[in-house]
Amino acid sequence: MTATLDAAPVERWSVPFHRLYRAELRWIFRRPRTLIVLGLLALIPVIIGVGLTIAANTGAGPGGGNGGGDALLTTAAGNALVLPLATLGLTLNLLLPLITAMSAGDALAGESSVGTLRGLLLAPVSRGRLLLMKSLGVATFTLAAALLMAVVAMLTGLVINGTGSLFTLSGNTLSFADALGRVALAAAWVTLQLWAVGAIALAISACTEHPMLVVVSVLAGTVVSTVLLLLSAVDWLHPFLLPKSWNAIADILRDPIPTGQLSEGAIRAACYIVIGLSLAYARLSTKDG
Repeated sequence: MTATLDAAPVERWSVPFHRLYRAELRWIFRRPRTLIVLGLLALIPVIIGVGLTIAANTGAGPGGGNGGGDALLTTAAGNALVLPLATLGLTLNLLLPLITAMSAGDALAGESSVGTLRGLLLAPVSRGRLLLMKSLGVATFTLAAALLMAVVAMLTGLVINGTGSLFTLSGNTLSFADALGRVALAAAWVTLQLWAVGAIALAISACTEHPMLVVVSVLAGTVVSTVLLLLSAVDWLHPFLLPKSWNAIADILRDPIPTGQLSEGAIRAACYIVIGLSLAYARLSTKDG
C-alpha cells in the first residue's frame, strides 16, 4: 500500500514533432482535392507556353500589362527563362493566394467543422506545437505548388525555345546553372509571399468552422489590396499592403538584380507571418475545440 501511495504519477506521453509533421503532410497530400489542384497548377505553364507560341507564330502577341506576370508575358514567347517567372508572377496575383487560403482553411476550420480539431486540442500536444505543425503543413504545400509550377514552366520553355534562349531582360545570356538559380530564387520569393498569406489565413481559420469563409476572406483581401494600390489618395497605406511588391518578381530577370523591392517585399511578408501566426496562437490558446 505504501509503495502504491508513494509511486510517482504517470507522465503524459508526448508525440515527437517529426511524427506529427509527417502525419500532417500525409493528410494534406493524400487528399484528392490537393492532388487535383497540383495537377491543374502543373498544366498552367504548359497552356501559357503553348498559347504564347501559337500567338507568336500567328503574329498575335500578348497584350502589355501593369507589371509582374502580365508584363513578362510580352517577352516570354521566345525566352525559356522568362516563362517560369511570368507564370509565377501571373498566378501570384490571385490563384496562388486562393489555393493557399484553401489549404489554411482545411488546416483548422476544416478540422473544426468535422470535430477532429477538438481531439487534437485535447491530445497531449501543446497549442504552440499544434499551430507550428499546421503552419508548416500549409507552408510545405505552398512550396510544393510554387516549385511545381516553376519546374514545369522551365521544362516547357526549354522544350519550346531550347537552351539557347536563357537570357535576361538586360540582354545577357545566362548559363543553365545561373538560369536555374534565378528560377529557384523566384520560387523561394513567391513561396515567402504565400507563407504570409497562409499565416493570415490561419488566423482567420482559427476563428471559424467554415473553410469557405477563409477562402472568401483572403480573396476579398487580395482584391481590395490590389484596388487600393491603384489609388493615389491612399498612398500612405500602400507600404502596409502585402501585394505592393509582388510585381518586383520581374527584377530577378535583370542584370544586376535590383534587390530594393525584393527585400522590401520579403520583410513585409515576414511581418505578416509574425502577425498572422501570433493572432492564430492567441485564438488557439483560448479555444476548447
